[in-house]
Amino acid sequence: MDIGTGGAQLHARGRGSPGWSSARGDADGGWCAVAPVARAGYHGGVLTRRGALSAAGCAAVAALVPGCTGGPDPAGRSGSSPGAGRHPAALTARPGPGGGSAPPGERALGVADVRDALLLVPPGLPPGEPVALVLTLHGAGGDAAGGLAPLRPLAEEHALVLLAPASRGSTWDAITGGYGVDAELVDRALTRAFATVAVDPGRVAVAGFSDGASYALGLGLANGELFRRVVAFSPGFVPDGPRVGRPDVHVSHGDDDEVLPVDRTSRRIVPALRAAGYDVTYREFDGPHVVPPEVAREAAARLSRPSAAASDGG
Repeated sequence: MDIGTGGAQLHARGRGSPGWSSARGDADGGWCAVAPVARAGYHGGVLTRRGALSAAGCAAVAALVPGCTGGPDPAGRSGSSPGAGRHPAALTARPGPGGGSAPPGERALGVADVRDALLLVPPGLPPGEPVALVLTLHGAGGDAAGGLAPLRPLAEEHALVLLAPASRGSTWDAITGGYGVDAELVDRALTRAFATVAVDPGRVAVAGFSDGASYALGLGLANGELFRRVVAFSPGFVPDGPRVGRPDVHVSHGDDDEVLPVDRTSRRIVPALRAAGYDVTYREFDGPHVVPPEVAREAAARLSRPSAAASDGG
């Protein structure tokens, strides 16, 4: 069924900061993000909420369907290119035949002097077997620990290695402009992770919440030959960029979301994705701007399995 409903919701809990905050907690492993009522949007050069919603109205569709003002260049060009012929959203990291055998635990990867990426290797992984890896992206104002939070409680049960980088600014580069330093950091983090853990190429995925969900959609659709699945928890829009491959897409959104209202975001994003030929699972639940435990659990179960394209050798 396309439209699902969620169960009990977590209440919003802050950490005393004026911006969004993540709260890892309650025994059920739920996770939420907080946007105080007094805050009209992002500040300090970061996209405002109104800007994100305006972008969602057309740019979310324009990024997928030709002919809408503000859509991608037909040649796939946007922003500055990191190298001749390569779009800045295109990642070069790939899992190899080797890979390491890192012990269980959480570790910094050493790919950035500040706001380093974190790699979580759960206990109980099958010895000597390639594993599933999920690149998981935080929301605006978050960090690497916040990126891990939605799926951390489920990593051991579903044998998921989680990789969480942190944006260089308050949010990800393509949310406020074009792909650049954040995409480069993601590429370095993936390269290091693939050298640290033996990864199954058919079970590499990208996931995110809020701004992280938007960025996951942008990177996932631009790198469909690397990311076989894309999971977007409450996205705002799809950043401009190339479209490579056909990853499976899973989108969830609360019907009472006051941060990124669903009728101006996922209810437009999902039909556009389907019209562009993507296989999309959509779960709309009763609740606000959160990742309910049952929604995270459903996503984790999907992330642990190879996609249809991977199973077919695509």
